[in-house]
Amino acid sequence: MKPSRRRQLQREHRPENIARRLRQPRRPERMSDLVLGAIDGCITTFAIVSGAFGAGFPPLVVLVMGVANLLADGVSMAVSNYEAVSAQRRFAEHARRTEEQHIRVVPEGEREEIRQIFANKGFSGENLEHIVDTVTADRTLWIDTMLSEEYGLSLVDPNPLASAWWTFVAFVVVGLIPLLPFFYAGDNFAQKFTISTALAGLVFFSIGLLKGWVFQTSLVRAGFGTFLLGSGAAGIAFAVGTILQQAFGVA
Repeated sequence: MKPSRRRQLQREHRPENIARRLRQPRRPERMSDLVLGAIDGCITTFAIVSGAFGAGFPPLVVLVMGVANLLADGVSMAVSNYEAVSAQRRFAEHARRTEEQHIRVVPEGEREEIRQIFANKGFSGENLEHIVDTVTADRTLWIDTMLSEEYGLSLVDPNPLASAWWTFVAFVVVGLIPLLPFFYAGDNFAQKFTISTALAGLVFFSIGLLKGWVFQTSLVRAGFGTFLLGSGAAGIAFAVGTILQQAFGVA
């Protein structure tokens, strides 16, 4: 570890800085929404470009199909993510109500669950009983502990609308990039396709780099990993377009 990074970590873990960080409200992370929208948006539009090039369609068709699919699929992705996050929130609310009922009806049984949860973590004897007494003395802490330990739920309340919005924005903004060459006049599809391919590859690699930087993993490995996944999806679309062109004479 670099000395500068070590000093930064030491500063972050001073008691006053830890207390300040823990006092801050926990917010849902948006990286998954952004990555989901960005990768799917780029794959969607570049798949159209690749399939149309393989089938021999004119550039104008690519632009019309690309923009139409970009908006329609962007809305579809946003709605899907909204529903997925909403379902996650509803499940968490149901689990909370369930635990509240269980604590009210069978408190000793719920205390035993807390006891076994922390016993499995290696606590025993007086230390274990002290933890059980402390947790179960606070109803909110008791329920939160059960949600986290028994259900594996995050205690950060998800925001379906925000997740949908950022997925849509990432989908449209990034998905537009492979279509940029087709906004310019000219019928040289091969040249436009080459530029679009380069832009799509750069987007896939950049998304991987961003993930690697955020999660502090190998930048090169993350970049090439996402690049290969995106390129594979585009390659399949190109192959399908070529096969259909040869099979049905589409031109």
